[in-house]
Amino acid sequence: MSLSVNFWEHKTLQEMNNDEWEALCDGCAKCCLHKFIDDENQDEGRPTDVIYEGESIVYTNIACNLLNTKTCGCTQYTTRTKLVPDCVKLTKVNLKDIFFMPPSCAYRRLYENKPLPKWHPLLNKGKKSAMHAANQSIRNKTVNENDVELEDFEDYIVMWPLSDD
Repeated sequence: MSLSVNFWEHKTLQEMNNDEWEALCDGCAKCCLHKFIDDENQDEGRPTDVIYEGESIVYTNIACNLLNTKTCGCTQYTTRTKLVPDCVKLTKVNLKDIFFMPPSCAYRRLYENKPLPKWHPLLNKGKKSAMHAANQSIRNKTVNENDVELEDFEDYIVMWPLSDD
């Protein structure tokens, strides 16, 4: 894979080739956390990132069972959407629906005309160490979805995925 220097600064998301598109992902795995819409958020003061159509999207620290929580990578990346029907593959076509991605997400940041965060691997020789040091990944913060009952998901609501710096 040969990437142009700082390609994200001179190409729009729509202009990027597949290698550039994939390279934008910082590998934090926040998108692999379970999220849900909570229409009671304002009444209970729960943390939220966005209000979408009058409802709040909240994050939990419950991770998909396909996630390797040490490497922050999907163990079945190429077949993930077949194995997990609710898994959303972010594409140029569905980019307009990016509201569910965390504010640190490079795709979301570029879509919102914001720069990449200083800890992003593209700004750190491709290394994830700056991201982990900045506490921006899911590493050591999650529970596996197989260990939590669906009715208990509200007990796992967290704010840390909403940090973007």
